[in-house]
Amino acid sequence: MIRLAAAVLFATTLLAAAPPSVAQTPVAASADHAVLLAHPDPRLAANKRLVYDFWREVFEAAHMDLAEKYMLASYIQHNPNVPDGRAAFVSFFSKIRQPKPIEPRVAAPLVAILADGDLVTLVFARELPEPSDATKKYTTTWFDMFRIENGKIAEHWDPAVKR
Repeated sequence: MIRLAAAVLFATTLLAAAPPSVAQTPVAASADHAVLLAHPDPRLAANKRLVYDFWREVFEAAHMDLAEKYMLASYIQHNPNVPDGRAAFVSFFSKIRQPKPIEPRVAAPLVAILADGDLVTLVFARELPEPSDATKKYTTTWFDMFRIENGKIAEHWDPAVKR
């Protein structure tokens, strides 16, 4: 947790000190998810695969019946819009998503999958409307970080704010 807090503080400090940008290099997704899933440590490769498959099957395809396969019952949620617990997660997303076919790869524009110890982070490209001109778009990044415990997802973080 100290590593995460230090990284967030560092990034926040850099953003606050940075001059306004007038140009940006667009964020690009990776075409090769197999490369993103690879890791020389078999435990970290398995953790990456667990989170990747959870994202495809449960989050994107809304197969909430598979949540138990991936998530601890005591799942901790740090997104302020979604309650703690696997049952609460299933209830929340069952109300806003309908199951659809499970795709062979993550559909969202995936930039990177990082694994360190019991943490796995998915990094995505996001396209948003330009604040000064809603007819234009810009890209940025989004992350979802998961803590793995005994082969299941125990905890989740993302940069979401209250709606």
